[in-house]
Amino acid sequence: MLTFIVKIDPEALQDIQQATDWYNEQLPGLGDRFQKQVKQQINSLRMNAQNYSIRYKMVRCMIIKKFPFLVHFTIEKLTTTVNVFAVIHTSRNPTIWKEK
Repeated sequence: MLTFIVKIDPEALQDIQQATDWYNEQLPGLGDRFQKQVKQQINSLRMNAQNYSIRYKMVRCMIIKKFPFLVHFTIEKLTTTVNVFAVIHTSRNPTIWKEK
């Protein structure tokens, strides 16, 4: 079984922090639950990144359980690296990350 190295771009970390802050404003502790769920699922990409199909231009997406967000990532097979570059609300255009 192939194991990947997971790298998270600073922009994706910023996406996660912004959503965490927003959720915590709505209900104290909700943002912390969101962040924990995101971290857990991103960590799972080490073992199952190839289970997610390509959605557009070699980009794969993983939905966050219980929260309407998608993790956008690519797989670099030569270096066995998963590159997470965006965590975006499902109501937004997935190409929004290009504008950052």
